[in-house]
Amino acid sequence: MRVSFETIDNILIAELDGELDHHTAKEVRDEIDKTIDAFFIKHLIFDFKNVTFMDSSGIGVIIGRYNKIHDMNGKVGVFNCNKYVDKIFAVSDLYSIVDKFHDADEAIKVFNK
Repeated sequence: MRVSFETIDNILIAELDGELDHHTAKEVRDEIDKTIDAFFIKHLIFDFKNVTFMDSSGIGVIIGRYNKIHDMNGKVGVFNCNKYVDKIFAVSDLYSIVDKFHDADEAIKVFNK
């Protein structure tokens, strides 16, 4: 799993590439947290375009980042979820805490209000 970042104001876009599972969750979690802290991030947007697999450890990564961002009065969003990842988000009720967007521009517009 690779993670690349883009920051826009106080918004972090984390582009994930690969499998978000028990093998990669800790590394992804640590990289995102380090970047949030370094750049004083308030909002987090996940780009799932290149995620090929996600298990319960991936759900934990999302919930943990939500808790961190929520504690700073921020919001978390996702976009580019394939049908498999979208179903995981729906079944696990992650969409009750994480906003779903069509693209990064839509998320940025909503989060910058």
